[in-house]
Amino acid sequence: MLKLNFNLEQAAIGLKLMIGVALALNSALFYIFKSYAGIVRYTNLEDTSRLVMVNALAAFFYLVLNIFYLKSGNYFTLQVVVINFFITSFVIISYRLAVRYCFNFYRSLSYPGNKVQKKKVVVYDTSTEGLHIKKVMSSMPDADMQVVAFLDDSFSTAGKLLEGIPIYSTQESNIARLASEGVEIVILATRHIESAKLNELVDNCLAHNIKVQQVPVMKDWLNDKLDTQQLQNINIEDLLEREVIKIHNEAIYSALKGKKILVTGAAGSIGSELVRQLFNYRPSVIILCDKAETPMHEFVLELQEKHKAPNIISYLGDICDRQRMEHLFEVYAPNIVFHAAAYKHVPLMEDNPSIAVLNNVAGTKNLAELAVLNSVEKFVMVSTDKAVNPTNVMGASKRIAEIFTQSYFRQLTGTDDHLDMNVTRFVTTRFGNVLGSNGSVLPRFRKQLEKGGPITVTDPEITRYFMTIPEACQLVIEAGVMGQGGEIFVFDMGKPIKIADLARKIIKLAGKEPDIDIKIEYTGLRPGEKLYEELLSSAENTRPTYHEKILIADVRQYDFATVEKKVDRLINSARLHYTLETVLLMKDIVPEFISNNIVYEKVNARNNKA
Repeated sequence: MLKLNFNLEQAAIGLKLMIGVALALNSALFYIFKSYAGIVRYTNLEDTSRLVMVNALAAFFYLVLNIFYLKSGNYFTLQVVVINFFITSFVIISYRLAVRYCFNFYRSLSYPGNKVQKKKVVVYDTSTEGLHIKKVMSSMPDADMQVVAFLDDSFSTAGKLLEGIPIYSTQESNIARLASEGVEIVILATRHIESAKLNELVDNCLAHNIKVQQVPVMKDWLNDKLDTQQLQNINIEDLLEREVIKIHNEAIYSALKGKKILVTGAAGSIGSELVRQLFNYRPSVIILCDKAETPMHEFVLELQEKHKAPNIISYLGDICDRQRMEHLFEVYAPNIVFHAAAYKHVPLMEDNPSIAVLNNVAGTKNLAELAVLNSVEKFVMVSTDKAVNPTNVMGASKRIAEIFTQSYFRQLTGTDDHLDMNVTRFVTTRFGNVLGSNGSVLPRFRKQLEKGGPITVTDPEITRYFMTIPEACQLVIEAGVMGQGGEIFVFDMGKPIKIADLARKIIKLAGKEPDIDIKIEYTGLRPGEKLYEELLSSAENTRPTYHEKILIADVRQYDFATVEKKVDRLINSARLHYTLETVLLMKDIVPEFISNNIVYEKVNARNNKA
């Protein structure tokens, strides 16, 4: 009709044949491709694409029929086929979209929950994930949120529209504008955001009282659908003010594959993450050693759920129990030891110095000696930045453990000219505080926040280095492979973070206002606590490794015979639970140990007089 300018007489020629062919062909194509099966009110891009494909195939067959089978008549000409394709596609798609619009409009009018004013939200990310979040919220009649804008720094998207919704860059001026328009929440649709960019975005949002939340990973969606109740507050771990250092070293696989690996403190924060990561390197077996029964039981259940047949052995034992540890080494004969078992809480160890020595020093001594007796290849010890110029018992006990293992290794290997590398190689990793570990500052802040505050900080100026648990364990594993023996590996941990700033950010991320909704109280430094932590002492220098962020500390050397004699005397004092004498003996081994604990100041004075 269009081709013939609505000349009905000419258009009627061959009309019956053309209608018959069109009905038969389209019926067959619709049936084959199930284009009719999509629920009309839920029409999406996939349904639309299927309809266009079916119409394109129909057009192709019309042309083939006209060329090879209908030569006597000029029925399906190119003009007719093209016109038919566009009209048919337009009508069918428009019909479906109209039905969908009417259905959503009627639902929005009839659903009582939609009469409630919705929160205005902005979605960060204009990729498929961001668009999907918007569609999910738009299709939920009971959603209490409405997407009013997108955020994206891409040059090709900022200032444009996505499904009729404006896209803004993350500049502070745009955040301020959105806040003035009533935006309450920014939803992160992606987790792949650079740390610096994420910090900048969160700081800008919090400065304008906009809450920042993120969607869970898709596998955690309820019934494969997103519920707005599943939105999660941004984790402070994600705001670590530096990029996470990832290690990609193929040598790790060859060094750990097929080995029997012992992890002490395996049920703890560091130990358990070590075990999780070690599974990636396919060891023959991982021996989990810990004295905490319930955490060990729960961790073993976790591993059994995650791995169908985990190659693990759970071994309840105290590293201070020499006979129990002898049994462990004799029965399971580990090739590599990752020693993460330690007492780490500064205030508790200040009150119980003998226990700190027995666990952190005597326990390490037991394991080190048994590792040598049983021909262990590598012994990797997890240490702490508190071992540098220690001001508390915990840090001093870890420094003594470092001194013992290093001097022991030098004793085993001989002189520098005649090194024996067939002995157990002892390696130490030294790093700062771990975000989210058991008993660390973040879990404590969160518990205080749940109770409505106050959040307690020891001092307004106190700072700490931080790293995430997975990152810390990457370093430990890397050291186990990189180390040749006697090294102390330290980590470029970036800038130290003020604990008070950390507390304020946690409060703001929870949608509260510091010192208004949640108070911050300063309680004063605890006995033995430093205001600032160090990774190296003034007497120590560093050497580079193949990774720019991993360094080797050059520390002073100790004579093993002297160290062994002093350590044995220290352990004997600790077994008798002599408090002041034990601290004095620790000071004798670590002269730079100057206690900040007023109770032990007299020990410092006694040592200075001596």
